[in-house]
Amino acid sequence: MHYFHHIAVLMFCGIGVAQPPVARSTSLIELPQAPQPAAQTPSPQESTPADEQQTKRVMGIMPNFRSVSPGEIPPPPTVREKFITTSLDNFDYSALIFSGLIAADSMAGKATPEFHQGMAGYGRYYWHTLADQSIENYFVEFIIPAVNHEDSRYYAMGKRNGGFIKRAGYSLSRVVVTRSDSGKPMFNYGEVLGSAMAVSASTFYYPSQERTAEKGLRNWGLDMSYDAVTFMFHEFWPDISHGRVRKDHAANQAGDDERQVP
Repeated sequence: MHYFHHIAVLMFCGIGVAQPPVARSTSLIELPQAPQPAAQTPSPQESTPADEQQTKRVMGIMPNFRSVSPGEIPPPPTVREKFITTSLDNFDYSALIFSGLIAADSMAGKATPEFHQGMAGYGRYYWHTLADQSIENYFVEFIIPAVNHEDSRYYAMGKRNGGFIKRAGYSLSRVVVTRSDSGKPMFNYGEVLGSAMAVSASTFYYPSQERTAEKGLRNWGLDMSYDAVTFMFHEFWPDISHGRVRKDHAANQAGDDERQVP
C-alpha cells in the first residue's frame, strides 16, 4: 500500500517525473528567429479556445513545458531541443521540491530500511530519489527518443474532442503510445524501455539488498504509473484552471456588486 501513497503525493502536487518548456506552434525552445512578414496566417494556438490552452506551468509552479494544446502542430523536435528540455526539466526548482516530498514519503514508509531514519537517513532518501528522477528523465525524454526518433511531448486531446472517459483513457494510454518525429503514432519505447533502463541503472547506487528482480519490476511499474497519472493531470489542467478562474471571477464580481450597493 505504501507505493499508492506515492501516487497520492503525485496527484496532490500535479507533477510526475519531469515535464519539459511549453510546446508552441513555433518551436519547442525559444530560439532566435528571422523577421516574419507583416501578414501572417493565424497559428494553431490562436485558434485554440483559451480554456483548452496548456500553460507553461501548472498552478504557476509546476512545469508543463512538454504539453501541446489541442489543434497545435509544432515542428518536429530536434535532438538539441530534446536535450535542452530534459535538462531544464531536471534542474527546475519544482523537481527538487517533488523529490523532497517523495523522499519524505519513502522514509515514513521505510521503503529502504538500509537508509535508516533521521536527517542522515532523509539525506540518503533524497539524493537517491533525485538521482532516480534525473536518470529516468534522460532515458525517457532524451536518450531513447533521440535514437528512436520519438516525439515525447504530450498532445492534449481537449474537451472538444471527447468527454471525460475518452480523454482519461487517451491520457493514460500515452505511456505506451506516442508520436514519431514525423507525427505518426508509434509504440512508446521511450517510456517503456527508458523506464526499464533507468531502473536497471539504479542497481549501481542502491544497497545490494534492493537489487532484486521483484523490486526492479515494482519500481518500473511505479515509474510508469507516475507518468500515466501525470499525463492525465495535464490533460485536464486547463479544465481545472478555468473552472477555478471562473469561480474566482464570480466571487470578485459579487463582492464588487455588494460594495456598489448604497
